Amino acid sequence: MSQFDAVFVGLTILDVAGRPVTGLPEGGGVHFIDEIRLNPAGTASGAAMNAAKLGIRTATAACLGEDEKADFILATYRKLGIDCSLVQRTTAASTSATILTIRPDGERPALHYRGASDHLFIDDQDFDAVCNARFLHHGGTGLLAKMDQGQSARLLRHAKSKGLTTSFDLIAPNAETLSLLTPLLPDVDYFMPSLDEAAFISGLTQPAEIAAFFLDRGVGTCIFKAGVAGSYVFSEDVALHIPAYRVAVSDTTGCGDSYCGGFIAGLAKGWDLEQACQLGSAVSGLVATGLGSDAGVIDWEHTLQFMAETPTYYTRHTSSCMCVGCIQSPESLT
Repeated sequence: MSQFDAVFVGLTILDVAGRPVTGLPEGGGVHFIDEIRLNPAGTASGAAMNAAKLGIRTATAACLGEDEKADFILATYRKLGIDCSLVQRTTAASTSATILTIRPDGERPALHYRGASDHLFIDDQDFDAVCNARFLHHGGTGLLAKMDQGQSARLLRHAKSKGLTTSFDLIAPNAETLSLLTPLLPDVDYFMPSLDEAAFISGLTQPAEIAAFFLDRGVGTCIFKAGVAGSYVFSEDVALHIPAYRVAVSDTTGCGDSYCGGFIAGLAKGWDLEQACQLGSAVSGLVATGLGSDAGVIDWEHTLQFMAETPTYYTRHTSSCMCVGCIQSPESLT
C-alpha cells in the first residue's frame, strides 16, 4: 500500500491578499479595506490543502526559504495533516510570495516574487520517495526554473513507470511554454490548465480544437478550467462540460488550483471522471466565496452538502453536449 493517496509537487508560495481594492492610493496616501489575510498558495499548494481538507492522505514536495514565510506555510500544512517530509529548504532565496489586490468582482492583480520555488530540484534518487503514492500532481511549470530544465519530465516519466496516475497544471505561460511541455505531456494522464492558458499555448480558440492539440501530443485527458463557464473535459472518447456552481464571489485566487485538489480527491475516493470534475468544480466554488486559496472548504461532508444544495451557474442541453451554443455562449443557458 502506498504511503500517500496523493503527492503534490511544485509551486508553493505565501499569499498576502487584501480586499476590496479599487485602486492604489497616490503618493503616501492610505486606503482602508475590509480584510487582509495570509495563506499558503500556488499551483501545488492550493491543490494540496484542499485535497487534505477532503480527507485524503496528502504530501507535498516544494522548496521554501529559511524564513518566517516558510514557517507559516509549514505550520498551516501540519494543521491540515499534510506530510512535509519532502519539503526542501534553501538559503539561496527567500520563500516565494505574492501580494494580491483583490478587486470587488473577485479578480486578483498580483505582484509576485519568484524566490525559492525556482530552486526546487528533485533528484533522481528521490523519485521513489516522491512517488510513494497513488496520484502525483505536478503544478507550476513556468515558475520552477530548475525543474523546468527537464527534471519535471523525468519525474513524471518515473511516476508513470511506477503505476501512478499523474495530473499537471501550469502557470504564467509564455512563448517558451510549449517547448517545456512537449517532453512531459506523454506522461500526463490529466492535463489541467485554464482554458485561457491552453488557448494561449495552442494558438487555438475552440475547446475541442485546443484539446485535440494536446491529445495529439500525448495527454490522456484534457480538463480546461474556465471560471464561471465551468470546465471542459476531453479525451479520445469523452467530451463533457461541467457547469460551475452559482456562488457569491469574493476572491478567485486559487480557484483553479483548488479544482485540481478536489478532482484528485474525488478520484482517490473512487469517483468516476465526471463526478470527480463535479467535485473539483464544487471545491473551486467554495474557495471563491472567501479570501485565499484555502477559503470556503471545510471538509468532505460540508462539500457534499454544498454540492447537494447549490445550483450550478447554468446547464447544458446535456453534460456531453458540445453544440456551438453550449460551447460559445454558455451564459445564455440559465
